[in-house]
Amino acid sequence: MHLAHYLGLLHRAQDVLADALLEVGQAHADEADIAQLCSQQAQVCRERAEALRPFAEHYSEEAPDEPERLHSELFRGAREGPLGVLRDLQDLYLMTAECDICWTLVGQAAKGLRDDDLEKVVEVGAAETSIQLLWLRGRMKQAAPQALVVAD
Repeated sequence: MHLAHYLGLLHRAQDVLADALLEVGQAHADEADIAQLCSQQAQVCRERAEALRPFAEHYSEEAPDEPERLHSELFRGAREGPLGVLRDLQDLYLMTAECDICWTLVGQAAKGLRDDDLEKVVEVGAAETSIQLLWLRGRMKQAAPQALVVAD
């Protein structure tokens, strides 16, 4: 059964996203909404990872390299300035999208296994991830004119 692989991927991707959210929030503390929401959403990611733990143990969690590879190739630390804010938000969006598709795939497996408890965790995690994607997309739209049109 390969569900263990995706549970491991999702579990670790949530932790990696939480770390990146905290780093971006701290780096852009002058943007109050980013600092506060990144911190808040990092906690949500940690809670989602913790909610997955019993299922990862039950299905014998594997430890795939994909989340670290995604983190190291995509997010190499926060940047400075308006363009840096935009690029950091874009990186967070892509990392969140990785989590989003993993929630979908794990949810399909949970349905196939008729694991009602896992389905409930996936339902909550997928809904929270959708909210993160909406916030990130909206915040990127807000940041784009300043970063892309107005000179530094």
